[in-house]
Amino acid sequence: MSKTFYITTPIYYANSLPHLGHLYTTIVADAIRRYKRQLGFDTYFLTGTDEHGINIQRAAEKNGRTNQEQVDYISGELKRMFRDFGLNTENGGYDIFMRTSEPFHYEGVQHLWREICKRKTPKGNDPIYKGFYEGWFCAPCAAFKTEDEYYAPEGSENPNCLIHERPLDKVAEESYFFRLSDYDEFLIDLIENTPGLVRPEARKNEVLSFVRGGLQDLSISRQKASVSWGIPVPEDENHVMYVWMDALANYITALGYGNAEKAAVGFEKYWQNVVHLVGKDILRFHTVYWFSFLHAADLSLPKTVFAHGMWLDADGRKMGKTMGNVIEVDVLHEHFQVDAIRYFVLRDMVFGQDGRFGYENLIDRANADLASGLGNLASRTFSMITKYRDGLIPSGKIAEGNYLNAKRAGVSPDDLELASVVEHARDAFIRRFDNFEFSQALETLWSVIARVDKLISDSKPWELIKDENQAETLNAVLYRACETLRWLCIQLYPVMPEASEKIYSQLGLRDDITTHSPATLTWGELAAGTRIGEIVGVFPRIDRNKVMSQISEQKEANGEPVMAAPVPPQRETAAVAAAVPRNSDEPSADEAFITIDDFLKVDLRVGEIKVAERIPNADKLLRFEIDLGEAEHRQILAGLAEYYDPEPLIGRKVVVVANLKPRKMRGLESQGMICAASLEDSSGPKPALAAFIEDVEIGARLK
Repeated sequence: MSKTFYITTPIYYANSLPHLGHLYTTIVADAIRRYKRQLGFDTYFLTGTDEHGINIQRAAEKNGRTNQEQVDYISGELKRMFRDFGLNTENGGYDIFMRTSEPFHYEGVQHLWREICKRKTPKGNDPIYKGFYEGWFCAPCAAFKTEDEYYAPEGSENPNCLIHERPLDKVAEESYFFRLSDYDEFLIDLIENTPGLVRPEARKNEVLSFVRGGLQDLSISRQKASVSWGIPVPEDENHVMYVWMDALANYITALGYGNAEKAAVGFEKYWQNVVHLVGKDILRFHTVYWFSFLHAADLSLPKTVFAHGMWLDADGRKMGKTMGNVIEVDVLHEHFQVDAIRYFVLRDMVFGQDGRFGYENLIDRANADLASGLGNLASRTFSMITKYRDGLIPSGKIAEGNYLNAKRAGVSPDDLELASVVEHARDAFIRRFDNFEFSQALETLWSVIARVDKLISDSKPWELIKDENQAETLNAVLYRACETLRWLCIQLYPVMPEASEKIYSQLGLRDDITTHSPATLTWGELAAGTRIGEIVGVFPRIDRNKVMSQISEQKEANGEPVMAAPVPPQRETAAVAAAVPRNSDEPSADEAFITIDDFLKVDLRVGEIKVAERIPNADKLLRFEIDLGEAEHRQILAGLAEYYDPEPLIGRKVVVVANLKPRKMRGLESQGMICAASLEDSSGPKPALAAFIEDVEIGARLK
């Protein structure tokens, strides 16, 4: 029997349009599912919409729709978003888009209710009973609130929910109750003694604290006269089930529990290995309530309920329309690659903690890690194979007689050293991914990218090609870069499926990348002599100023508030002062000199060129990304294209004027100046880049 794996997102409430939170959880679930399939698991992936309750009725009335029209509209918009981001079934995404208004779900939930009624609680009582409830109810939370869960705003008769900050409803009516108070000892013992059941640890402790604080019985129905839009309570048409038993049961009814329509999916097959992904705000319902319902019906519990954090804005503030800091999913889809978004959300949020999301953050991460990182490694590798080896991946073997030549070029004659590095990174990646540590897993792989970038920069293939004795050394460098890219593609497929497949095909590989398990990767399986495919840039660099300007214009056109961009921190020294105006073209004798204070204004630093490339339609300019020992690399444009090929400059240390005022050229911002020497009349040889004889640290200042 094959290994099975079942993953779910929450089913999203169908009273409002899709947002970043919906997109994020579904991307995470999609990445996990793709990863599990690579490992050979038979998987099932659920997402969808929760479509009953008073909030739906109110939203429908407000929008002039029937209840069914309202949920049809919202579920349609959610499906559209998932399609836009490649999360739908046709693109290898979810297996079922669950809707709680489906007839098979009605049948399954009513079956669950009846099964619970057949048994007793851990303390020997009936699990469900009819009573009368009077209290303050929050419709968005779908829960009654205790005194410590609301506050009384000045001048209002009704208290406000602490979470949603809106008035609560006073509810006083007959209701069916689930005897939750009888499950406290069961829950404490279960959660304390089942490793991995509730994660992360901090959230597990919050749930335990809530249970130890005392559980109240849970109202699980509303009278049909007040809430008509819901599933009828079995044998009592005057009541409908209220939200949580209805909604939570979707995870089992989708597999065929209690209904014939979905029975073929296989409840027994998948339910035993289920992982629920939820936002931290609904963790209590997915643990305290859900575990108790399942136990009451004599059903097994999930393997894991993992509560992730929330996205805040770039300044750590809660997002809101009135603040103008909401991340719009349609804006993301219009301006950014889907794989860049997938990478960003998995890399920038430590799963289980809150994260910060700004369009600028996304641009910076995409440019640094994707355009200048993975994309640049692929592009330079394939370009050199085309240029130096006629598009054929060479053998990576170095004959013993050429060991010394390889060592002279700084290349290990044996590829076992690099193989060991990528194998260790692969093992760490799998361990991290299995443990939901996606950010750390990706960080591990980017250390491999840096390692191979350094191999190329240190060995200088553009110099090796000039020496016939270094042919095998050059071959080895190119092969090792290609084989590393093959490993990276297979490991990164769950995170960036489209980009991984593109790079994989450029390696000349035509088989299905999804059939390769990261766990069984073996170094050296890339066949020498393979012809690479057409070279296509996978991650073009994003023009930050252009994109941010377009986003701001869209917001203004839509009448949305635009949050003022924070003033960027000033660099350590001021920009070089402008020259003093003169009345004469000729300087005086005194003016020909500068003081030590003038010199100290110029911030000269040592930088290492990480990226060098030509700019389309610019004959004189090269674009550089230079490491100055800062958090991010500097983009600098220099008029050196007539004198230098860009590729050999990568890895070279140069002198940079670091506090030159940024300026725009060809639509790109140049953030400094590279120092080069040449005669003022432009006679003589080409400009010579300032360099060093001794080894000097990146970021060191010239004094």
